[in-house]
This record gives sequence, structure tokens and C-alpha cells, in this order.
Amino acid sequence: MKSRGFTLIELVVTLALLGVMALMAAPLAELSVQRAHEQELRLALREIRTALDQYKAAADRGLIERKVGDSGYPPNLETLVTGVPNQKSPGREPMYFLRRVPRDPLVAVGGGDASWGLRSYASSAASPSPGVDVFDVYTHAPGNGLDGRPYRDW
Repeated sequence: MKSRGFTLIELVVTLALLGVMALMAAPLAELSVQRAHEQELRLALREIRTALDQYKAAADRGLIERKVGDSGYPPNLETLVTGVPNQKSPGREPMYFLRRVPRDPLVAVGGGDASWGLRSYASSAASPSPGVDVFDVYTHAPGNGLDGRPYRDW
């Protein structure tokens, strides 16, 4: 007499093995999601900082109107998107430095200036604070990256 099918023990062992494999895969999935968010943060910071540097270079070349005592950095991040008139162009065509302000991928608060921490030219790197211009940006996200450095220091 031959029976077909699986015994209860075989089914339990199979389910146990599947459960162990799922438990091992979950941390790897979380790690890959965190890595993707960190990569997006790096790209967003690089994009904003490059635009800030381009704005400053344009101001130093006299393409952007500066008042006496200005640092040459934009007053806010939205200025990089809305543009500023080119002082050396006859038609005063606007110069744009960003298409849009990228949002902070680690913080779920709106976009633009609201999602980034702003550091003015007059504040120190150890205790950044906003001011009349935007010299640098940082994330408000708590915790450390996979490299062990706090997100705020990136």
C-alpha cells in the first residue's frame, strides 16, 4: 500500500526552514533600504551644495548684484530655483541654479527650505544656525549612517 503526499513532520520542517530563511533576509532588506536612502541624501546634498557654489562663483564674477557686506551666498534655497537677474546681460535674463530644491529623503517634512537645516556664512560648523544667507545645508535626521557618522555631519 503506497500513500501519496507529505507527512506532517515534513511540512513542519519545511515551514521552519522557510521561516529561518525569511528571518535572515529581513535585515538585508532593511539594510538595502537604508543604503538607498543614504545614497539619495548624498545626491541631494551634492546637488544643493554645487548650486550654492555656482551662485557664489557668479556673485564673485559680478553676475549677481551684491550689496556691501554681503557674503555672496543666496538668501534662501528658493532663490536658486526662482533665479536672479544676470547683471552683465543687456536683457537681465534670469540665471537659474536648480530646477527644484530636492527634498531631504530622511525627513518627511515638506520640501524646499523646510526640510533642510540651513547654515549661514556667519555661523560655525560646530553649531550651524540660519541667518541672512545660505552657506550650507544639513539634514535634521537623527541617527548615524552606515559609515557610523551622524547624518547631521554629512
